[in-house]
Amino acid sequence: MGATRWAVPIVVVGALALTGCSTGQLSVHAGADETTSVAQISLEPTPSTDQPVAPSLPLTLAAAQGRLTNVVVQGPNGPIPGEISADGTSWKAPAGQLDYASDYSVKASAVDHSGLPMTYTTSFATVKPSEFLTADVFPSQDSVYGVGMPITVTVNHRLKTDKTRAAFEKTLDILVDGTAADGAWNWINDNTVMFRPKDFWPGNATITVGSNAKGVQITKGLWGQDDTKVTFRTGDANISYVDMKTHQLRFTRNGQTIRVIPITTGKPGFDTRSGVKVIENKERTRLMDASTGGTNKTDPEYYRLTVEYAMRLTDSGEFLHAAPWSVGAQGHANVSHGCTGMSIGNAAWLYHNSKIGDVVVYTGSNRPMEGFNGIGMWNISLHRWAEGSALTSA
Repeated sequence: MGATRWAVPIVVVGALALTGCSTGQLSVHAGADETTSVAQISLEPTPSTDQPVAPSLPLTLAAAQGRLTNVVVQGPNGPIPGEISADGTSWKAPAGQLDYASDYSVKASAVDHSGLPMTYTTSFATVKPSEFLTADVFPSQDSVYGVGMPITVTVNHRLKTDKTRAAFEKTLDILVDGTAADGAWNWINDNTVMFRPKDFWPGNATITVGSNAKGVQITKGLWGQDDTKVTFRTGDANISYVDMKTHQLRFTRNGQTIRVIPITTGKPGFDTRSGVKVIENKERTRLMDASTGGTNKTDPEYYRLTVEYAMRLTDSGEFLHAAPWSVGAQGHANVSHGCTGMSIGNAAWLYHNSKIGDVVVYTGSNRPMEGFNGIGMWNISLHRWAEGSALTSA
């Protein structure tokens, strides 16, 4: 995401003196015959006392009717790196080199086609925002997740309009092993935008999330504070397939079936959802209370017990977990209250071979999985998901 920087030497050209002057002023030093150099130098963006420069803009000096011989752009932290082109007609500094609320001086020299020298000096200031936008990325730096984990970017200011959301969304990019990801963003709320690829991430891939927001105006007075770069990895592509009619869970790793586990799922009235689910978290033990799902404590279906090897699949309360009380039904019938139960041995194996972000695909019930019940966006088409992008709406 960062631009390549070149060091620009400070060169003293003969007896040439660089003199300070007002914006855009030329200081000409000719030979003894006082012949005037015809070389001209211009700066882009054009300096202006009433129009501060955005730090995101690249700096370019151009020479006409001559060639540049030396350029020094000096800021509060020293010279700005840049490079004079091979033909001497331009000098460029990569975008992102400037800081906010800073003053910069420009001193450049050139010679025309007759070899007569001239100098150019000017100065400019960068914008001074009243507020800054910052962004946090999940998954975090150097973390490892399953192939179903989406990317979430949270900003510190509420972006309520498509215009402000689009301004920030344009700064974002996703790379998978160095190649642009095929997928879409969706604004979950005013502070949160989420990315999902077209298909699950590849296994054992490097994912880079970038936001080139420094120097970008989001709205009046609000500017992106810094560029952001986060790199995380996917582990093995673990995808489990649960068939609620045959009462089996088939665990696959990188496309190969590793283990088939007898299970039980939700009985009538407590049907387990069909669709694509993603492991949200893992708990070695968990206290489960049916009242959290709306079951009254006086109801015969009420329960309160501690389960082992629990892995959450939905915010509404579906888990994979050990269910030693239903071993007789596992592989034969659905007797649970919506969770996927298995023996302690199988649950322990699945728990230790699974990670957060792994995918579990359910088939066999008439109850569909919702798109926002946990990590459920895989149940929404990419086209519909992309409708939540500000760039689609803008």
